[in-house]
Amino acid sequence: MPVQFGDDAKAKLDEIHRREEEELLQILSKKYGLPYARLDQSLITTDALRLVPEQDARRAEVAAFALKGRNLSIGIRTPNSTAAKKVIADLEDQGYHVQPHLVSAGSLTHAWVHYKDVSLAIETEAGILDISSDRVSDLMSQLNSVAQTKKAIDDVMDMKKLYRVTRILEITIAGALRNEASDVHVEPEEEYVRFRFRLDGVLTDMAHIDRDTYRALLTRTKLLAGLKININNEAQDGRFSVRVGDRDIEIRTSVLPGGYGENIVLRLLDPNSIARGLEVLGIRPSLLELLKTEIRKPNGMILNTGPTGSGKTTTLYAFLRKVLDPGIKILTIEDPIEYKLEGVQQSQVDHNHYTFAQGLRSALRQDPDIIMVGEIRDGEVASTAVHAALTGHLVFSTLHTNNSSGAYPRLIDMGIDPPMVGSSVNLVMAQRLLRTLHPEKRKEVPIEGKDRAFIDRILENISDKSLIPENTETMWVVDAPEGDPGYKGRVGVYEAIQTTREIEDAVRQKLTIREIEDVARTQGFISMKEDAIIKVLQGVTTLSEVRRILGED
Repeated sequence: MPVQFGDDAKAKLDEIHRREEEELLQILSKKYGLPYARLDQSLITTDALRLVPEQDARRAEVAAFALKGRNLSIGIRTPNSTAAKKVIADLEDQGYHVQPHLVSAGSLTHAWVHYKDVSLAIETEAGILDISSDRVSDLMSQLNSVAQTKKAIDDVMDMKKLYRVTRILEITIAGALRNEASDVHVEPEEEYVRFRFRLDGVLTDMAHIDRDTYRALLTRTKLLAGLKININNEAQDGRFSVRVGDRDIEIRTSVLPGGYGENIVLRLLDPNSIARGLEVLGIRPSLLELLKTEIRKPNGMILNTGPTGSGKTTTLYAFLRKVLDPGIKILTIEDPIEYKLEGVQQSQVDHNHYTFAQGLRSALRQDPDIIMVGEIRDGEVASTAVHAALTGHLVFSTLHTNNSSGAYPRLIDMGIDPPMVGSSVNLVMAQRLLRTLHPEKRKEVPIEGKDRAFIDRILENISDKSLIPENTETMWVVDAPEGDPGYKGRVGVYEAIQTTREIEDAVRQKLTIREIEDVARTQGFISMKEDAIIKVLQGVTTLSEVRRILGED
C-alpha cells in the first residue's frame, strides 16, 4: 500500500526537493561556467520577458528576466538544450548581448507567471497593448511639430478604449522625441488629467484626457516599467526602453501619489541629446580655450555648478569625450548612469550599499587617471575628491551653488581646509540654459527704457570691451503666431574662475563670495549674466529669457 502524505508533509517534502535542486544548480553553474540565479528572488522586468514568446519560453525552458540597453539576462534550465540554444541565437541575431544564467524549474515557473502582465501582440482582445518600436519610428517622421502631436493625441481619443492606451503612449513618446522634449508629465486633476511636455526647459500643455483612459494608461505604464500595479500610495521608480533606428531610448519612469491620483513622469534619455562636443555648447572662444587646457592637466579638480536641469551633466560628458584616449583610464560614479560612454568605466550608486563616498574610494583603488563624480554632496565625498585631486588624479564633479565663486566657501563649509581647497581646485565654472530664438520667428527692435538701463548696467562691468558686439542699439524678440513660443533649442551661458595664486590667497583668507568674484574680475572674469547679454545682442536669445532664468538683479 503506497505511503500517503498529509498536506503539511507534502509541502515540506516539496520544499526539500526545491532546496536540493537549487543547491545542485549552484554546483553545476561552476561546472558549466554559467552564473546561477534565483528568479523567485529577482525582479522580472516585462521588457525583457516579452522578448521571448511564452510558448517558446516554456518549450525551451527559458525565461528572459533583465534587460539593460542591449544586454539581456536569460534563465535556462539545461545548458546543452538545443531549444534553449536556438532561442539565444535568435536573440543575438536581433542584436542583443545575451548572458545565460542557470536556473531551477521553480525559478522558471515563477518567471512564466509574469506573462499574464505582458502581451507580445501589438493589439490583443484583452486590451493590454505593447509599444511598437517600428510604430514609434514611423510616427516620429509624421509628428514634426507640437501642434501635430497635440492633434494626434486628440484624434486617438476618438478610438475605442481597447486600443487607445498604447496609441497614446506611442504618439506621446514619438512626439516627445521628435520635438526634443526631455520629460512627459501626466498629472491627474479633480475633473481631468493633464498631459504636458517639458520643451526647452518649459512645461507645455499637450492634452487633457478622461480619468478612465488615465487609469488604463497608468496600469500600462507600470507594466512597461516593471512597477507594482497594486501599489498606489507610495512612490515607485522604474524604466523601459524603445529602440528607434540604431539607438535605444531609455525611459525612466517615476510614479508619485497625489491628491487626485498618481502622477507619472517619463524622462526620455536619448543618447543623441547628450552626445555634444564642447564646441557646440555655446561656450565663448576664450573660455573654451581655457577649458581645453584645464581638462588636459594630469591632476586637480574641475567643478561645475548650477541647479538641476542647467546642463551640467552634458558639459561633464563633453569633457570626458574630449579627453578620452586608449592610453588613460576613466572611471565615473553616477546617480544614475544616464548614458553609456564607450571606453569609460561607469558605476552607479544605490545610496544604501554603494554611496558616492564608497564608490570614490573604490575607484581610487582601480588606478584611474580621470574620475568623474556625479555630485559632491557631503563632507566625506568632498574630502575624498580633494585627496584624489592632490594625489595625481584629475577629478570632474558638480556642486550645488548659485555661481562659480560660491564653490570655494561651499567646500570650506563641508569641512575642507581653505589651503587644501585652493591647492586642489583647478577651476570652477557655473552655467544655466537659455532658450534660443527660432531664426525665422524673431524680429529686431530698438533697446529702450528699462531694457536700456538693464543692459547698460551689465555691459559696464565687462572689463574686456572687445567681447561686446558692435551693435548695442537693437535686440531681437519673438515674432511668432499665438501659441508658438518662437524658441527652438537651448544654449548655455557660462562663467568660470581659474584658481590662480590670487584666488588661492582669497580662499585662504576666507573672503566672501562677492570678494572672490572681485579678485577674479581683475583676471578678466565674465559672469553668466554678462555672457547672456552678449548673446542677446547677438540675436541668440531674448532679454525676457535672461530675466526669466537669471533674474533682474
